[in-house]
Amino acid sequence: MGIYTQEELADLYHRRVGMVYQICLMLMKNVPDAEDACQTVFRKVMERVEPFRDPEHEKAWLIVTAQNECKNQLKHWWRTARAGETELERLTWEQPEDGEVWEALLSLPEKERLALYLHYYQGYSTQEAAAMLGTKPATFRSWLFRGRKNLKTILEAKEYGI
Repeated sequence: MGIYTQEELADLYHRRVGMVYQICLMLMKNVPDAEDACQTVFRKVMERVEPFRDPEHEKAWLIVTAQNECKNQLKHWWRTARAGETELERLTWEQPEDGEVWEALLSLPEKERLALYLHYYQGYSTQEAAAMLGTKPATFRSWLFRGRKNLKTILEAKEYGI
């Protein structure tokens, strides 16, 4: 089916599952849907017919594929039909000291969330992240600017109990 051995797939999975899951969780906003999307992304890796050029290509491909899979799932008729259901109130972040920031990040609009995540959590430059998302670097920088501003407002409001 694919071009990778089971060992290579297991190695790739262990290296990248945390990143893919965090992207899916950030976009889906609940654990079960994020797990489903993450699983689908790795199924797509298994179905690939061309190897990744290098580790950076692998990482970029996984980020874009995770984002696209989440968008597809969010547009799906079943999700729309059950939109009235309540989502999980609390999400668990793998690093407890980041919990408050992570929750605030999840409350931002999707473009701002993704921009902040790619730039600060994954370390991509604005040029690299903009290319991955198919947008202009200036647009990506404006998402970063707005995201930082909104994140600061949210965190300050929590700090002062507003």
